[in-house]
Amino acid sequence: MNIEEVVVVEGKSDTVAVKRATGADTIETNGSAISDKTIERIRHAQRTRGVIVFTDPDFPGRRIRAIIEEQIPDVKHAFLPKKETIAKNGRGVGIEHANDEAIRQALASVYTVSEHTIEEIPMATLLEARLIGHTDSRKRRERLSELLHIGQVNGKGLKKRLEMFRISVTKLNEAIQVLDEEEMKTDV
Repeated sequence: MNIEEVVVVEGKSDTVAVKRATGADTIETNGSAISDKTIERIRHAQRTRGVIVFTDPDFPGRRIRAIIEEQIPDVKHAFLPKKETIAKNGRGVGIEHANDEAIRQALASVYTVSEHTIEEIPMATLLEARLIGHTDSRKRRERLSELLHIGQVNGKGLKKRLEMFRISVTKLNEAIQVLDEEEMKTDV
């Protein structure tokens, strides 16, 4: 099974099970106390390869999903029914107890909250482009809003609006280049 995305699991035993069943790369959260460093690793994986969150079907697993989804929108989710994750001795629930076929089926049937990836627009980009924090920012924002068809917006709302309409950094930079070229023409 070829999985392009990085699979986020809770611990080492889950990694062993996922690798055995699929060969996929994993990131471990080490339980529900997810560190900022781990969130940043997941965020990077989402930007570069995509992420599938694959946690245990219990309260801590649901909590981990909620934390990740809040911090990193549009991750994919894979689910295993609880009955597939119960240990043979009846004690414990976890992905590490599932058989390889159940793991493969779960990872082949991912669920995405939104099919569109929301790319975060860095505030530094908005500052450097003089879209916020400069004397000519309002004028530049108005023209940018026209170019991108996002409606007029103030400085505080610009980042949110760009992300809401899923404007990529690349598309934003292209519009900024048009702004700069237009300014150069009027300055001559």
